Amino acid sequence: MNQDASAPTHLSPAKSTQLSGKALLWAVIALAMGGFGIGTTEFAIMGLLQEGAADLGVSNAQMGLLISAYALGVVVGAPILTALGAKVPRKTMVLWLMAFFTVANLSSIFAANYEWMLVSRFLAGLPHGAYFGIAAILAGTLVPASMRGRAIAWVMLGLSVANVLGVPVVTFLGQSFGWRWMFAVVGLVGAVTWICIRAFVPFAPAHEGASIRRELTALRSGQVWMAMLTGIVGFGGFFAVYSYISPILTDVTGLPITMVPLVLGLYGIGMVAGSLVGGRLADWSVLGAIYVATSAMVIFMAIFGLVATHAAPTLLLVFILGATGSLLVPALQALLMDSAPHAQSLAASLNHSALNVANALGAALGAAVITAGMGYRAPAFLGAGLALLGLLLALATGLRAKKLASARDR
Repeated sequence: MNQDASAPTHLSPAKSTQLSGKALLWAVIALAMGGFGIGTTEFAIMGLLQEGAADLGVSNAQMGLLISAYALGVVVGAPILTALGAKVPRKTMVLWLMAFFTVANLSSIFAANYEWMLVSRFLAGLPHGAYFGIAAILAGTLVPASMRGRAIAWVMLGLSVANVLGVPVVTFLGQSFGWRWMFAVVGLVGAVTWICIRAFVPFAPAHEGASIRRELTALRSGQVWMAMLTGIVGFGGFFAVYSYISPILTDVTGLPITMVPLVLGLYGIGMVAGSLVGGRLADWSVLGAIYVATSAMVIFMAIFGLVATHAAPTLLLVFILGATGSLLVPALQALLMDSAPHAQSLAASLNHSALNVANALGAALGAAVITAGMGYRAPAFLGAGLALLGLLLALATGLRAKKLASARDR
């Protein structure tokens, strides 16, 4: 049972059919497949940083800006597409978003230069946040309220599994046959996802009384902005490290580049573990899960920076960092939904805007410290500092939530 003072006294989700057994399993798999495709395109480019830089004739730091361009697309697309689709039935909306995602990724195959690739990556990011936000709400309507955190985590599990299977496989293909193969694979996954959602996910109407204006009321909530800032700063530290994981492993740890896909798979296994545990923690306590996750990120990123020259502890830390990062996501998603109960679609999508502002921020700050000559271990210490600031913001968010709850009770 969720123990947080931040939880609202009344939620009014759209009516939908609760499922069980195989019907629930296939519906969740269909929605999670979208997360698998999104996770593959978002994270595989980090493992193919050096190959992409050689193909486009740019530096590793400039390639890092492709990560930022995708993240910027998520930030821009999440609130705009979600608000514009407020009156669209939720199943229909996720189908439209997945179709857009598929076409945008396929366009990257033909990018003739760096500038074209920047634009293509921005477009591919536009449907990301809206898809995850609406898919999370859809999943939450398929199960009892007491299982909401786990339902959100199940959708996000596709993102985690992408780092176990999708990212290593696509990284291997990219290293062997050309890095643009990642876009072809993602396009195929997107097409299969569209078919599965159409077949297995039940119809879900838009929220009763939904409108662009009503969704935008989420932006008037101070708790929404506090929660977003917590995610931006805390995850900014995580992405400062992960954006440059390939050169860290090769130049600092001394691993051969052929080991990078396997290490990314290890990171993905950590993400799967973190997602499964994070969903249950969010069902117990949304804010408690955030405190645990951000504290762990502070500790383990600092240790990662200290031991990065040694292979065995570095591999262990890669797994742990994957787990702690995923631990945070379901709780942040639930906190945002609770902070704007009458505009949950936009609030849910804003989680992914926050995470991708963090992605852009982390990649850019990581590039800055590397370009300044501080070396590839510097992003880990930068990340630990940002995660610490994220923890402080989470504590402030929790304190504010308790004050608001106390004021409501009086």
